[in-house]
Amino acid sequence: MAREFAVVGVVGIGTMGAGIAEVMARSGIRVIAYERDEVGLKRGRGHIEHSTGRALARGKVSEDERDKIIGLVNLTTNFDDLAECELVIEAVPERMDIKLDIFQRLDKICPRDTILATNTSSLSVTELGVATGRPSKVVGMHFFNPAPVMKLVEVISTVVTDRSVVEDVEALAKQIDKTDVTVSDRAGFIANALLFGYLNHAVGMYQDNYASREDIDAAMRFGCGLPMGPLALMDLIGLDTAYEILDTMYKQGRNRMHAPRPIIRQMMTAGLKGRKSGRGFYTYDRPGSPVVVPDRLTPAADDATATPAISPGSLKIGVVGSGTMATGIVEVFAKSGFDVTYVARSEEKVATVQAGISKSLEKAVQRGKLAEADRDKALAGIRGTTRLDDLADRDLVVEAIIEDLTVKQALFSNLDEIVGPDAILATTTSSLPVIEMATHTDRPSKVIGLHFFNPAPVMKLVEVVNTVSTDDATIATSTALVHAIGKHPVNCADRAGFIVNALLFPYLNDAVKMLEGHYATSDDIDAAMKVGCGYPMGPFELLDVVGLDVSLAIERTLYLEFRESGMAPAPLLEHLVTAGYLGRKTRKGFRDYR
Repeated sequence: MAREFAVVGVVGIGTMGAGIAEVMARSGIRVIAYERDEVGLKRGRGHIEHSTGRALARGKVSEDERDKIIGLVNLTTNFDDLAECELVIEAVPERMDIKLDIFQRLDKICPRDTILATNTSSLSVTELGVATGRPSKVVGMHFFNPAPVMKLVEVISTVVTDRSVVEDVEALAKQIDKTDVTVSDRAGFIANALLFGYLNHAVGMYQDNYASREDIDAAMRFGCGLPMGPLALMDLIGLDTAYEILDTMYKQGRNRMHAPRPIIRQMMTAGLKGRKSGRGFYTYDRPGSPVVVPDRLTPAADDATATPAISPGSLKIGVVGSGTMATGIVEVFAKSGFDVTYVARSEEKVATVQAGISKSLEKAVQRGKLAEADRDKALAGIRGTTRLDDLADRDLVVEAIIEDLTVKQALFSNLDEIVGPDAILATTTSSLPVIEMATHTDRPSKVIGLHFFNPAPVMKLVEVVNTVSTDDATIATSTALVHAIGKHPVNCADRAGFIVNALLFPYLNDAVKMLEGHYATSDDIDAAMKVGCGYPMGPFELLDVVGLDVSLAIERTLYLEFRESGMAPAPLLEHLVTAGYLGRKTRKGFRDYR
C-alpha cells in the first residue's frame, strides 16, 4: 500500500518551488518551504500570494480555500526545520554543486525513511542519490512550470531507487491531481529530451538568418497548433536555463542536435536571458513581463512584403489538382472572392472537386460561418476543366498534384508555355526543392512555393518559399495574396522542410528513437508532450495521422539535405513502413485502429 505524506518539504521557493509548495497545500498537505534568506522568503511568499490571488479572482478557489492553502505553507530560513518532513523536494537552480550540497545536508538531518526528491529537468538523479547515504530513497519528481497549472509530473527512478519509493511518489502525484509518467534516469527525461532538440533547431534557423523570429514562431503556432512559438518559449524558459539543459543532454548523449547553438551562449553573455531580463529573442516592456514591445528587429507595418494590396478582382487564379489539398485551395480562393479555374485529369474528378467544395460550403452555411449569398458567390466564381490550356488567362497558377518531382517538372514546363509571361507559377510541395521546378521553365524568377497546410480551409498558415531565382515582386505579390485570402504568410528560403516540417519531423523522429530504445511507451511519450508541453497531439498520434510513409519520405529528404546523423530516420519507422503499417489509413501504425 502506498505511503501517504502528511508533511512535505520544498527547498528553494523561487517560481518553481513556490508553485510546488502551492500544489501540495492545495491537496491539504502541510508544507515546510525553505529559503536561505529573508529576501528569498519574501519573494517566495509573494509568488504564492500572487498565484492564489489569481485563482481567487478567476473563481477557481474561494477566499477560505485560499487562506487555507497559504496557511498550510510554513516558510522558514532554518534548514533544520525540514527534519520533520516525510518527503523533501529540491527546487534550486540547475547546478549540480548546489544540488549536491542540499542533498548531503538533507541526508544528515532527515529520518532514514524520508524520501529525497529532485525537481531537476536534466541533471543526473543517480549522481545526487549516490552522494547520500540513502540512494535507494532518492527519486526525481520533475514538475512543469507553472506547477499549479501544468498537469504533468515526470517521476524518475534510478538503478538503485526502491520500487516502493517510486510507487509512493506515483501515488502522491495522483493525490495532487497530476498526470505522472515514470522513466529511468536520462538527461532531459521525456519532455525536455524531445522539446529542447526542437528548440535548439529553431534557434539555429534564426541564427542562420533563414527566417525571422516572428515567422519561425508563427509557423509553429499556426502550422502545428502549438501554444507558443519556439523562440518565445526560449525566452519564457530563460536562455541560461535552456543552455544548461542542452549542454547536459549533449554531454550525456553526444547528439549534435542537442549541442547548444552558439548564439544562445552569446546572448547569455550579453545578459539577454529572455523574459526575466527583459530581453531575449524579443524585447519586453520590463524584466519578468510577458508583454513584447517593438525593437529594431520588429517588422515595419509598411514592410514591402505586405504590398501591393491585392483585391479579389485583381488576380485570376488557377489550381492544378483534384485531391484534398487542391480542393481545399480552390475553396479558399473562391470564398475570398477570387475567380478560380481548376484543372483535374477527368470529368469525373472535376465533378468530385465541385461536389466537395459545395458540401464544405453548405456545412459552413448551416453552422452560421458563411452567408448563403457568399456561398453562391463563391460557387459562381469556380470553373472546372480537364484542359491545362484553359489556364492561359490566369495570373497565378498553384500546382497541388502528387509529390513526384518528375511529374511536377513536366507540369511546370507545360504551364510555362501556356500562361502569360508575367504569370506566377506556385507549388504547394512540402519537401521537394522549388528550384528544381523553376529551372524547368523560362521564368524561374516568377516561380515560388505556396505551401498550404491540410485542411486548407481551416489552417491559417501558408509558407511562402522563395528560391535563389525568385524576384522581389513575385515574393511581394505572393505574400500579399496570402493576406488577401485571410491566411498568415511566413517567408523562408527554398530548403528541405521549409520551417514547419524542418522543425517538426526531427522531433517526431526523436520520439520514435525514444520508443525504439525502450525508454518509454508511446502512451507515456504522447502524454508527456500533450500534458507537459501543451501540444495538441502526441508525436505517435500525429505520425499515425500524417502517415508513416509520408513521414519517412520527409525525414529522408531532411537527412539528405542536412546530413545530420541525428536526422537519420529511426530504423523502427523504416520497418513499420516496410511492413505496410502506415498509420490510420491502413488501420495500423504505432497503434491499432478499428
